[in-house]
Amino acid sequence: MRFTWKIGGEAGFGIMTTGLLFSKIANRLGYYTFDYIEYPSLIRGGHNAFEAIVSDEEVHGLKKEIDFLVCLNADTFKYHKQRLTSESVVLYDPDEFAIEQENIIRISVPFKKILSDLKGQPVMKNTIAMGASLAILGSDLSILNEMLDKQFSRKGEAVVDFNKKFASLGFDQVRKNFPTQTKPLLKKREDEQKLVMSGNEAFSLGAIAADCRLYCAYPMTPSSSVLTTLASWQEKTGIIVRHAEDEISVINTALGGSFAGVRSAVGTSGGGFALMVESVSLAGITETPIVIFIAQRPGPATGMPTWTEQGDLLFATFAGHGEFPKIVLAPGDVEEMTTLTAEAFNFADIYQTPVLVMSDMFLSESHKTMKKSFLDKFLDEYKVNRGKTIDTFSSSSKYLRYQLTEDGISPRLIPGFKGQYYQANSYEHVEDGHTTEEALARKQQVEKRNKKLDTYLLNHFKPPKVFGNIETAQTIFVSWGTTKGPILEAQAILRGMGIETAFIHFTHIYPLKEEVIAPLFKDSQKRYVLLENNSHGQFGKLLRMETGLELQEKLLKYDGRPFWPEEIVESIKI
Repeated sequence: MRFTWKIGGEAGFGIMTTGLLFSKIANRLGYYTFDYIEYPSLIRGGHNAFEAIVSDEEVHGLKKEIDFLVCLNADTFKYHKQRLTSESVVLYDPDEFAIEQENIIRISVPFKKILSDLKGQPVMKNTIAMGASLAILGSDLSILNEMLDKQFSRKGEAVVDFNKKFASLGFDQVRKNFPTQTKPLLKKREDEQKLVMSGNEAFSLGAIAADCRLYCAYPMTPSSSVLTTLASWQEKTGIIVRHAEDEISVINTALGGSFAGVRSAVGTSGGGFALMVESVSLAGITETPIVIFIAQRPGPATGMPTWTEQGDLLFATFAGHGEFPKIVLAPGDVEEMTTLTAEAFNFADIYQTPVLVMSDMFLSESHKTMKKSFLDKFLDEYKVNRGKTIDTFSSSSKYLRYQLTEDGISPRLIPGFKGQYYQANSYEHVEDGHTTEEALARKQQVEKRNKKLDTYLLNHFKPPKVFGNIETAQTIFVSWGTTKGPILEAQAILRGMGIETAFIHFTHIYPLKEEVIAPLFKDSQKRYVLLENNSHGQFGKLLRMETGLELQEKLLKYDGRPFWPEEIVESIKI
């Protein structure tokens, strides 16, 4: 069982809140969900939409056909009617607009009249629609009422009852007037406990698990909710969250915290990261650990702030003047976001270098079901690794902050230890930190820093995960990050058509280990297809640069929207 429920209306009227509420109700009833939001870069006005895919099996991405469309205004039907089928149910108010399309199932509810009769606020139309939706899907109001109790309890019992009344009226309208058009799809089923989590919430959770103590950011869609989420957790976790005046202050504040010995991170999108780049180089030469979260959106410049793209990969990977090591990770879903974020903090400390976690709007702001057992296992198994970070040192010897070592990593003494000091600034230096312009010392420090990448590739690089059987599949998808979900959904569709495929999914993006990756591409007779949400095939270029492998066939999407599984399927059938 799998269906898409979508609600749309004017921005500013609670579409996103209502949509997320629907996902949570479905999860509490025992189902898996994946949801996605669409909204313009406007504070008020324009069109907002939220769609949730509900299934009794794990969901990884979107579904093109809409099974249930809740229209809170005429624009919702206008913008999304092309995705309807003859089996689609459309919920709407005929007093607000008319529907002439015949080949759909129409269910009318007088939203406007109910609001007028009870003197309700326009935003409460969502509550009516939620009650009506649950009736259409064969559920009841028990979980919704529990959530309304929790949401409005601080405003008093009268407010709670008022909201419940609107939900009940929407529910009763459907039950009374359309009894034969309801479908028993949301009946309570027994299953293990689940969470509804966005990519940004998963990053926040991974950061707390990793003992991050300082998070700095300037709000920038689609990374902004990390700032508000971690800020709301300050009292419980002890993390310090700073909303700085700009991104330059953001990263310099975080580097100061990291230099003082606490795990620190920053979050932004492409334009904000551009302002941080000079200080990324500062982290490189001072060998200061820092985790940088980049939630991508379409550029250049302001571009399309509320839509999605994978267009900043090469910029992020090679950002910063001069040569210094960087590690780039790219989660594909909320589970990988949680684990890779925590891993990023370990890598930053172990290698004393910037570690980038790449997301995009599709992952950052959508929600996916995460099994609680997965989270419990991760929290139980994760261990903080501070690498060669030390807080004591023999007072009889001279401490060398940038000591030449076989693995390129020098012991890092937290400032403040009595009797020891060192200089750390933006200049090249000798082993004890003092500035130098000598050729030999420069060469030694460059080579020392570069050794970190060799050490990382030896000890911590993880090869891509393979979904399916490369040996028997004729078509093999190759991609990175958030294209994971649509590709997994496309594979399932193709499997049902008798077409076997494999999928090489990269999460450890840079540096890449050629001898581990090359065997996955050994059969030149197979069809390798690169999929990316950008127009240049950026990961394909990085793969060629690092390993010599070149993928000729590409499926690239760069209209601000994520891949539909169905369009991936169509491209393979050609």
